[in-house]
This record gives sequence, C-alpha cells and structure tokens, in this order.
Amino acid sequence: MGAMNELIDQTAVGRLVRVLAHAAPAVPWSHAEAAGASLADLGLRERTDHVSRGLLADLAAAGNPGDYSTAAHIFRRSLTDPDFTGWTIWPVTETAVALALDSTGSADFEDCLQLLAELTPRLTGEFAIRRLLAADLDRALAVVMTWTAHPDAHVRRLASEGTRPYLPWAVRVPGLIQRPEATIPILDALYRDPHEYVRRSVANHLNDLARHSPEAVVAVAAAWTAAPDANTPWVVRHGLRTLIKKAHPGALALQGFAPASLSVSPPRLDRDTVALPADLAFEFEISNTGAAPAKLAVDYIVHYMKANGSQAEKVFKLTALTLNPGETRTMSKRHAFRQMTTRVHHPGSHALELQINGIRYAQTQFLVEV
Repeated sequence: MGAMNELIDQTAVGRLVRVLAHAAPAVPWSHAEAAGASLADLGLRERTDHVSRGLLADLAAAGNPGDYSTAAHIFRRSLTDPDFTGWTIWPVTETAVALALDSTGSADFEDCLQLLAELTPRLTGEFAIRRLLAADLDRALAVVMTWTAHPDAHVRRLASEGTRPYLPWAVRVPGLIQRPEATIPILDALYRDPHEYVRRSVANHLNDLARHSPEAVVAVAAAWTAAPDANTPWVVRHGLRTLIKKAHPGALALQGFAPASLSVSPPRLDRDTVALPADLAFEFEISNTGAAPAKLAVDYIVHYMKANGSQAEKVFKLTALTLNPGETRTMSKRHAFRQMTTRVHHPGSHALELQINGIRYAQTQFLVEV
C-alpha cells in the first residue's frame, strides 16, 4: 500500500493548510503543517489520524477547543476554494466527526452528517461517517435515508457505501452487523439509481449483508428482480456473487442455475508441481447429458495449504454459460500463484476442484513449492 500512503503527503497537506488559512486566517494551522512534515513510515490511515490531530490542535490553539460549529464554519468556507479537494479531505471529515461527537450542541450530530454530505463530492465521507453510525445508528440512518433522493450521485452513493457492514479500510460498526435489516430501505431506494457508481455500491452492500443474512439477501434480490429496470439484473447478479460461490440454493435458483444433468471431466493440470511464482493452467470438459438446455454457473475451488498443515478453500468464478442438450464445451483457465500481502502461500499438497451450479465434482491434486 506504499503508493496509496503518498495520497496524503507533505505537498497535499501544505495545499490543505493554504486553503484553511485563507478561510480562517486567525487560526495558526502550524500543527497541521508540522503533521504534514512528519508523515514518513506512516500508513494512509495513520496519516489521516496524524493530520486530524494537528487540525484539532490548531483549532484549540485558536481558542476553539472542542468547538464543532467553528470548525464546521471554516470547512464550509473552504468549499468555495477548488483546491479544497483530494485525500486530505479525509482528515478534515475525521476532525469534524471528532468535534461533533464531543459536542453538547443538540443539533451538531445531524449537522455533521450534513457536512459530510457537502464534503463527499470532494472526497468520500464514507470512512468518517462510521463513528457517527457507531455512536447512534438510528439517529444517523434517519439522516442517511434522506440522501437516497439527493441530486448529487456522490451523496447517494455515500448513503449506501458509508453504511456497508464490511466497508474496506473502515472501522466496523457492530450495529450494522447485528441489524442487517437496518440498511435494506437504503438499498431498496437506490438499486435502480441512474448512476453505475451508485448501483455498484448497492450491489457490494448487498453482498456484504450475505455474510450473516443470506435469506434476507435472497428475498431482497427477488423483490428487485420482480420490479427491475435495465440495470437490475447486473445489480442482483453482483450482489449475489458470494452466495452463488457458496452454492446457496435460493441464490442459484433466482439466477436460473437449476440442477442439471452433466458429465464433467476432472480438471487436467499442465503440471504436477507449481514452483512460485507461476501460473497453473488447467482445462476440463462439460457435457449436457439432459434433455433441456442447462444454464450453468461454473466456478473452481483452490484448496490452499495453510501454515498449520490443514487446507483452506477459496472459490473463484470462471464463467456462466448455457449448454444445449448433447453439447460439450472445453473450458480452460490459468490461475496465478504469487506471494501477496493478502495471500501467503505455503508449500505442500493443494487441490483444484470444479463447482457447477453449486455441485462439486472431482478434484485434482498438485504440489506447491515456495
């Protein structure tokens, strides 16, 4: 994530300081400037928090410790400057949320949500909103729901993306996991949004909900399928992708992947041993032995060796296709084996297995050398 860290660097923080100094010249902004000069070896999230602490210190030094309304006024004035944009908006949103949560002002919680909506076209407020959701989920969702009718697509996306149960890079909000039904009205309002940017967030949100509430997700997807627009099939398909990989019967049925009469050959590998880094090529045949066309979701499963000597499986999507009665199709794929931060490979016995419409077929063993 080294390159990502540089999204908030000294130059970006210097630009932010200049914008804020123009909006509020009485504030010294020296702590924020110093934070920008001391970002080395910090990750992106750490840089965000470091700069936010500098902003809070500067506001306090100007005689406004814990004053949300003053900070909100400064940030809103800064919105008139086109340079008030980019990844340094993230520490600005975190600063606003920190002050709002500490504020005794009865309306500051809702005003901070509104401020995030104003800031999100400059850079998404999806990370900062998490602390407001964690503090009072129902109070926050009441405001977020109004964003589903907002004229700006960035704000509508924030309604879906900011409330995802498993938003990448973001802190977890226990209430979103414990109450998966809480955000379904937001998704219902947005699944036919005219912008693909918003619809993709809705599909990813629905996929997040599938971790703990698969039956509810299938019910939502069925309701959308019954009242679709031209983009709904993609939204539903993308939202059900994990349940399809997990062979959930309801998800498979909703996508038309019914049980079929098939003959499937074991996967043939191009090598018995994979020495990292390398690609493993494989192929196999599928034949429709039934009397009706068969719509198929074709996946494959890699059984990885773990450090403790056991195996862990991961399902990968290969393709979707329809085979006519008597038709045979040869399928092929190359699967990469590379050491990555998200997947550490261990030497030993692995296996590759096929999964078609949720049914597993014969697997083929191979070795991995690291």
